[in-house]
Amino acid sequence: MTKERIRVLIGSPIRQKPEILDRFLTSLLRLEQDPMEITYFFIDDNQEEQSSVLLSEFIRKANHVIIHNIHRQDDYIRNETTHYWNEQLIWKVADYKNKIIQYAIDLQYDYLFLVDSDLLLDPHTLNHLIAADKDIISEIFWTRWQPESRPHPQVWLKDEYTQWEQARGEILDEAQKEERYQRFVSQLIEPGIYEVGGLGACTLISRRALIRGANFKPIYNLSFWGEDRHFSIRAAALGFTLYVDTHYPAYHIYRDSDLHNAQLFLQATDANSSIPEVTLSQLEKHDEESLGRVTQVNRSARPSLTLTMVLKNEANRYLRQALERHRSYIDQAVIIDDGSTDHTIDLCLKALKGVPIRLISNTESLFHNEIELRKQQWRETLNIHPEWILNLDADEWFESSFADELPSMLQQKEVDLYCFRLYDFWSETHYRDDEYWSSHKYYRPFLLRYQPDMIYFWKESAQHCGRFPVNVFDLPHHLSSIRLKHYGWAKPEHRLEKYKRYSQLDPEAQFGWREQYESILDDSPSLVEWEE
Repeated sequence: MTKERIRVLIGSPIRQKPEILDRFLTSLLRLEQDPMEITYFFIDDNQEEQSSVLLSEFIRKANHVIIHNIHRQDDYIRNETTHYWNEQLIWKVADYKNKIIQYAIDLQYDYLFLVDSDLLLDPHTLNHLIAADKDIISEIFWTRWQPESRPHPQVWLKDEYTQWEQARGEILDEAQKEERYQRFVSQLIEPGIYEVGGLGACTLISRRALIRGANFKPIYNLSFWGEDRHFSIRAAALGFTLYVDTHYPAYHIYRDSDLHNAQLFLQATDANSSIPEVTLSQLEKHDEESLGRVTQVNRSARPSLTLTMVLKNEANRYLRQALERHRSYIDQAVIIDDGSTDHTIDLCLKALKGVPIRLISNTESLFHNEIELRKQQWRETLNIHPEWILNLDADEWFESSFADELPSMLQQKEVDLYCFRLYDFWSETHYRDDEYWSSHKYYRPFLLRYQPDMIYFWKESAQHCGRFPVNVFDLPHHLSSIRLKHYGWAKPEHRLEKYKRYSQLDPEAQFGWREQYESILDDSPSLVEWEE
């Protein structure tokens, strides 16, 4: 009987410089993965575009990658002296970590490994932490918090950052504190596993601890600085002992000046130390064993297929049904969540479990100006260097023959664009067919082979601008007999919502057809039964 693989979610909120992020991702790829099934969950809060590009490229180098984009305009200042945090930044990061925790709980991962994006890991780290069989354990790293200060570990014994033993009510002078501090750090230099009172930044958490409530929410009656303090105190109150492992110390790139030694760390911990430079771009050419058997995105001989969608509040409609159909033949997905207030994002992550996802969250909806939304969707899709792009809405899926014919469609060399007829369903079993609703008599583009050398341009229209650039028809294209089913009109309550939306967004019918808008509410439309 085959033993089930341990499922680990590696999570990291990321706002990082590209040169540091590159090395962080490198160290993740080198982690030993046997006997584990690893999924990566990155929250992309980067301000530098190149950092987001590096995350997109990571999708092609590792299996099971989720990127959740949340770009907020707030200031995070770091320099050669220190990092400058404020309350807003700290609890923003805490919220990101809690989102990752919730995903780990919902998808029933055995462990969550939260690691900061300025750390480099020894390849043995994750396997060793799991083997320790602790509910909450961190791998140690050391940092000079000020340029001239001595290195300090990221773990502590009591309170906010007390790194010496002191009994309740005990009075110590400075010399006694120093003696006990030296005792504590001398212990941590020796390889071992030690009980501590606080930890963070490089922490493995068991499912048992997550379910019991270990998280980063602020404790309302605690004034301590930093989300790790609140996590550690909550965990102890829940009955969990905190541990630090010191067998495979991580390396902390706290300042740009640490980058040189970061490179030395990667070389020293690499299985093949003869490589003069170990960067993310070079690692993909390196021996697969030292990469932890990184799998390729192209899981078959055919070119890869990227599903792209724009979504808003689709959790209680047809989204799950659509994604469950698409996941069998797509290689990755790019999803724009346009300001949903329901659990659309969570549904996407669950329904596409195991599929690399680039997920972009708009805090404010752009649907009132669709051209900007579609351009954003296009840009984000191109960030992962797609081969074929399938552009569908949340309530659309093909008839069953599509999955069978898809491999040959993607492999052929003559056609770069496939067009399909879309059928507007007015119930679960019938589509509408009259003078106002006859989209099934025309062919529209939904499947495109991206040509990177082509210059694309759009129909500049606030509504009904098209899902693809308007000049895709300059490419060799084919009119497919496969039919596309659209369920967005299938329920009366959804038709009413759409009618109100069009009335609000296009009251003068500048971008559409007024008679068609009014026909949405027809009592007895002409319907035709669907035959598969």
